[in-house]
Amino acid sequence: MNGLTTIPSDFSVPETIDRLAAIVTSKGLSVFARIDHAANARQAGLSLRPTYLIIFGNPKAGTPLMQENQISGIDLPVKALVWQDEAGKVWLTYNEASWLVSRHHLTGKTEAVIKSMEEGMKNISLAATRR
Repeated sequence: MNGLTTIPSDFSVPETIDRLAAIVTSKGLSVFARIDHAANARQAGLSLRPTYLIIFGNPKAGTPLMQENQISGIDLPVKALVWQDEAGKVWLTYNEASWLVSRHHLTGKTEAVIKSMEEGMKNISLAATRR
């Protein structure tokens, strides 16, 4: 999908989301929310395979993007979705930082921030999903 990176996880959905939260916290980032979409679906009388959204970040990374184009705040803080497909395989999906550049018409002023976000998401995601 355009602007998304999806990688397989070696762990269950709950274990992947817990690992991701622990790694994010260890890097000095704040976890703002963990949303259990499947639990919310059950409360509404619906079924959904395990699906968690985690929202996390650091104002030092997101604020420069919003200073350049405040509307970029619609995509910040960073989010990752951990989900299970029909076959039982677990995946982690996140927005690519470079997609934020094109979506919000960001210029070179935030290039270093975008590069850092891109590398950070890659490293965090791989650490959370690999044995």
